Amino acid sequence: MDARVRPGHDGWVRAGQTNSVWPRVIVALAALLLPLLATTPARADLKLCNRMSYVVEAAIGIDEKAATATRGWFRLDPATCRVVLQGTMTADRILLHARALSLYGASPIADNGNDQLCVAASDNFVIAAARQCRTGQTPAAFTQVTPTKTDDGTLIAYLAESAEYDDEQARLAGIQRLLGIAGYDASPIDGVDGPKTQTALAAFLKSRGLASDVVSQPSFFATMVDAVQTPSPVGLTWCNDTPHKVMAAVGTDDGRTVVSRGWYRIDAGKCLHPDITGQPKKVYSFAEAVDDENRTIKLKNKPLNWGGLVQLCTRENKFETTEQGDCPSRGFTATGFTAVDITRGGKTLRFALP
Repeated sequence: MDARVRPGHDGWVRAGQTNSVWPRVIVALAALLLPLLATTPARADLKLCNRMSYVVEAAIGIDEKAATATRGWFRLDPATCRVVLQGTMTADRILLHARALSLYGASPIADNGNDQLCVAASDNFVIAAARQCRTGQTPAAFTQVTPTKTDDGTLIAYLAESAEYDDEQARLAGIQRLLGIAGYDASPIDGVDGPKTQTALAAFLKSRGLASDVVSQPSFFATMVDAVQTPSPVGLTWCNDTPHKVMAAVGTDDGRTVVSRGWYRIDAGKCLHPDITGQPKKVYSFAEAVDDENRTIKLKNKPLNWGGLVQLCTRENKFETTEQGDCPSRGFTATGFTAVDITRGGKTLRFALP
């Protein structure tokens, strides 16, 4: 692992079993917002609705008379909507950027918009001149949006994935996905209720001391997100006690196949559960601290990482491989992982400065 720029560390990695191939993800932003005529302003609130199985954050861009501004972040749980623009709109174009929360790994939403606009890390930002990024701002790909107009004049844009969930299915699939990250097997992620999902949900609620009626409350996704980012009594938990961003990879051995997968992003002060399905005989972990440009952090000329002696294959961008021999010939790097024993319950690995 060297100090080169590593853009691939922000490539998406699964965090719970998927039911579709993500290049087919449809962010129903695909046809976004017909240009609004500046000469005929009308009151038409813009609302975003999330029919994905991910908790997402969205930012909007507004093009008007050669000036471009951005605003964010708007958090959207599965099966929820939020008004992001109100009142009379005279914009030439409305643009959108959406990302899943970092606990899923890097965002699974296709980041291929045609407009590069500036965003900020803060939860509530407004950038008046969004085409030239300043300190504390980073460029992100925005897509022009074309929402549907309802009878009352509201404009609605849907965030969707190829499974084409309705609201009820999106909510259940979102719960299934977070249960998987928390260490409870609710696979497949399909938005269909059944005994396996109910058993996993009951075990999760019991482990957290929660009553069953909390599931129907609007704050339930916030409860689950908090649970995913705290140590768990089951499975593997990574906790980042450094001031840096940490990127991690996991390996599993079911007795027949050894799989290595990465990267998972763990923000400073947060915890994360990598998705480990089934009952693997062995689990392995590797992690390294990186800066804002995804370069490996070094202390006293040594990379700040946490690994061991078990050699598994990794590469700089997102990866998943079942082949662990001769890594370099396949474009991978042999990386030292540490073995983690989760046979007696949950195991928490804390990444800290030496």
